[in-house]
Amino acid sequence: MSSDLPEFFFRVRENGAAVFHVDTENRQRRIEMDQIAVVNIKNGEIKPHGDHTLSPAEVNGIRVWMEERRALLAARAMDDIHRAVDHLNLTTQWAQSKATDEQLDEITDTLLLAMHDLRSVLVRKKADRLVKGRK
Repeated sequence: MSSDLPEFFFRVRENGAAVFHVDTENRQRRIEMDQIAVVNIKNGEIKPHGDHTLSPAEVNGIRVWMEERRALLAARAMDDIHRAVDHLNLTTQWAQSKATDEQLDEITDTLLLAMHDLRSVLVRKKADRLVKGRK
């Protein structure tokens, strides 16, 4: 089992992760995890934990994880958007075929405002892209 474990474990936090060095090479053959750093995925900051000095290999391992994490989060964000489109379509079908008057009264204004806001942003962004394309 110990040979299958990664060198680092990343405890994901809201804006990054706490980084631990995984060690199984001890007399008790137990898994030990020592925190070595805290990373901020948004600004790319890597802070050593406590008195630990990060080696170039550790920094490289952390940077590789950060790149992979950013790619994963970007893919998840796009998946969320595709799911939102599906939910809009399902909501349309529900409103047309199943919703009661009371249910429609409960959500119509909020949904219309959210859709108006989304439409405004999308139209403005598309216009910006079209203008940039002409230059």
